[in-house]
Formats: sequence, C-alpha cells, structure tokens
Amino acid sequence: MNFPLFKTKIEGLKEKFDLTDPESRKKYFQTKAGGEIRKIQDYLSSGKTFIAYLLGKKNSGKGTYSKLFIEALGEIGQKYVEHISVGDIVRAVDEEIKDKKKKKELFDYLEKNYRGFHSLEELAFFQKSRSIKTLLPTEFILTLVRREIGRRGRKALFLDGFPRNLDQVSYSLFFRNLVDFRPDPDFFVLIDVPLTVIDQRIKYRVICPKCQTPRNLKLLPTKKICFDSKKKDFYLVCDNPECQEERMVAKEGDDLGIKPIRKRLQEDDELLKQAFSLYGIPKVVLRNTVPVEEAENLVDDYEITPEYVYRFDQKKGEVEVIQKPWIVKDDLGVSSYSLMPAPVVISLIKQVADLI
Repeated sequence: MNFPLFKTKIEGLKEKFDLTDPESRKKYFQTKAGGEIRKIQDYLSSGKTFIAYLLGKKNSGKGTYSKLFIEALGEIGQKYVEHISVGDIVRAVDEEIKDKKKKKELFDYLEKNYRGFHSLEELAFFQKSRSIKTLLPTEFILTLVRREIGRRGRKALFLDGFPRNLDQVSYSLFFRNLVDFRPDPDFFVLIDVPLTVIDQRIKYRVICPKCQTPRNLKLLPTKKICFDSKKKDFYLVCDNPECQEERMVAKEGDDLGIKPIRKRLQEDDELLKQAFSLYGIPKVVLRNTVPVEEAENLVDDYEITPEYVYRFDQKKGEVEVIQKPWIVKDDLGVSSYSLMPAPVVISLIKQVADLI
C-alpha cells in the first residue's frame, strides 16, 4: 500500500500552536483548514450526512481522529456527527443481558429486526462466550449497530470496528442501505500507523488507579514526574487534584508491547490492503508519519510528536525532562517523525471536504 504524504505546512505562517490545548487547537484548525471546515459545516447543516468506516490497526488512533474531527467542526460537529464504536456497543449488550427488563427490550428488538442463521438463544450464548479470537455473527452486529444509529438520530457517522475481517468488507459496501440511510456518501478512512508507534504507545502507557486517566511515560507525561530510587525508574503523578498525587501505573502485560496482539495486527493489515484495493468506494488515506528527510517541507515542528526523556539530578533531587522530536522506523524501515493527532485530522478534514 502506498499512503501518500500530506502537507500541512503553510509557507510564510510563523504562528505556532499548542496542539495539546483545546483553544490553541481550535485556532490551528481554522488557520490550516478553515475553508474546508466551513464547507463541511454547511453540508451537515443542510441535512446531508455521510458514513465513514474507520479502518486501521489496533491502537492506531481511530477514535482520537474522529473525535478531533468533531471538535474541529465546533457546535455543528457536536450536533450532526457521531463516533460509533462497535466494541462499545457489544460491551453494552453484556450489561443489558444481566438486567431482566433491558434483556427483554433487547430480545423484543431482535425478534423484529434480526435476520440470520442463529436463534436468539444462540446469539445470547455467543455474546457471553465471545473472546478476542472469535467474532460475533455479522448479521447480529449489524442489527445492534442499526439499533444504536436509530437511538442517535440521523447524523453523519464515523463507524469504528466494522468491518473487522475480510468477510465483513462486502457487507460494508451496502451498509447504508441496510440501515435505511439516504444515498449520501460513504467511504473508507484507511489509517497507516507503523508497528513501532503502536508498540511504544502500549509499552509506555500508564493509568491512574483512581480516576482511570490514561497517559504515556514516553509520549504524554503529566506535569509531575518522579524518580523511584529503589526501583531506579521514573513514574508519573496524576494531574487530577482529587486523586491527591496518585502514582500512575502500567497495566499488566503492557510491557510486552504488540507481542500479544501481533496476530490481530496482521489481520488488521490484511483488512487494510483489501479495503485499499476495492473499486467503487472512495478512500480517505491518513498516515501517522512523515520521513525525516522530507519533514521540513511538509509539516511544522510543533506538529511532530515529542518524545520525553528523563534524567534524575541527584544534587538537586529533581527530575530533568528532555524533550525532542520522536523518530521512529516506519514499516519500510524509513526513519520518520511520528505526527501529533491534529495534523493527521487536517488531512482528514481536507479529504472529506473533497468527497462531499
């Protein structure tokens, strides 16, 4: 697959933006894609919609990109665009089945709307016994998604988690008809993120045990970093004042990085290749990296993901934080900068504006 490079740099623009700050990010989006944002806002305000299928490897940022897209559109985005996670829908059904009243409502809906080769009792069994290695029947997933769309009303959709395998790709081509949608545009959003980026995101991620806020020791630290003299390592302190400086911790198994999910990542890659080769459906292609040798002409320095390195000053008893551009090897072995989410979303905005 050849994911093209995308230029976000505007010649002569010297203003810099803090892409971690919502207000600064708002100005950034307007400065770099204001015309395209207004076009999409007008399109949505006129009652038109679209369906975007988010396809990328696990932990490639699908949810982050769609949520920032909504943010960039302001109130129009909040009103007319939805991010729907199939995984969240399926997990919500787990809770419904435990509640007698909600279970009856679910089964009543399935009796009227589900069409497939399995009884409702079999579907309930599949739901309870599913695992990472086994997928629920596609017809069942479609019925659950259709119900969720009906709850949210007529809006543009970023669908995250469908299709999940090669067999489901053909379903996605006719998805808008299955959910009684008008013939508004639908398209694949194909996301290219190197395995090294996903690996580091997993290995260094931490979470607050109290408020569950996620961070990353290497890529997204909190304001306070401490050094554990006994373990000889650094750790983050939660920024939430209600947590009273709780020490953030890694989830069990995260130190293995992508190793436990390598097979899933290979399947995701095959799915991307399959979707990339399809005729008859437009594709939006996003890439998380830019080659180091070409970066100066394509992006601004603040659009590059920073990497944080720490050193403990024993004399001062303080942690010194060193920030530098994060350089990774892409899947072809090319030294590249990983990009912040916002510039990738600029690419998304501009391509969607061209499609509608």
